[in-house]
Amino acid sequence: MHIAPTARTRNGFTLVELLVVIALVVALASVAALGARSALLASREARCMNNLRNIGVALYAYANDHGGSFPETSHSERDMDRMWVGALEDYLGDYDETRICPADPRAKERLNAGGTSYILNSFLFVPEIGEWGEPIGPPRNRPGLIPDPARTILAFICADGWGIGPDNDHTHSNLWTNWSAVAADIAPGRFGGSGKRNEAKGRANYLFADASVTSIPAATMKRKTEAGINIAQVPGLP
Repeated sequence: MHIAPTARTRNGFTLVELLVVIALVVALASVAALGARSALLASREARCMNNLRNIGVALYAYANDHGGSFPETSHSERDMDRMWVGALEDYLGDYDETRICPADPRAKERLNAGGTSYILNSFLFVPEIGEWGEPIGPPRNRPGLIPDPARTILAFICADGWGIGPDNDHTHSNLWTNWSAVAADIAPGRFGGSGKRNEAKGRANYLFADASVTSIPAATMKRKTEAGINIAQVPGLP
């Protein structure tokens, strides 16, 4: 009687199978890492948005206690405790956490120097001065004088190259005639961008004068700037 030979039992993987398994493991690890980075970015963006909301509430609470005026910036106030960053300390629950954007690469430096990741719109907080040093027109850092709060930006996230001290607390919005000038002051791609100054990737959070916070893509802000629109301009004011 003829007995058919039995097939040899294979032990382990062939080289091709091993390479396939390795490729699958690498692909899954990449997907997991990408997901973790996305989750971290989303968490930081949400915390930043919450910081700006709290700053907005604090600004209005301060104005309510100080004759209807927001606090001053370093442009017109030399006492660090009275510049808006220090002036809001008693109005913010966690002062140190709220004044620093969690995605700011210079967060520790700004924290230690008493500075902030957020800067106020100079069109509202820096008074116009005439050639003899006299103020031109009424002060604009008063909520009641803002014609269209829902379309007026109060605060931005500062650029990486911005100074770290408390006196670095406002933009130079009158100089924003091109995208490079905008990106010198603020970080329009703080979330999702690479950090390169003139790129238009990612997005950032903006605090508006009605105390709302909106995330806006950097590409949107660049298009407006290149169309001749100053994104910091106060609608309804010259």
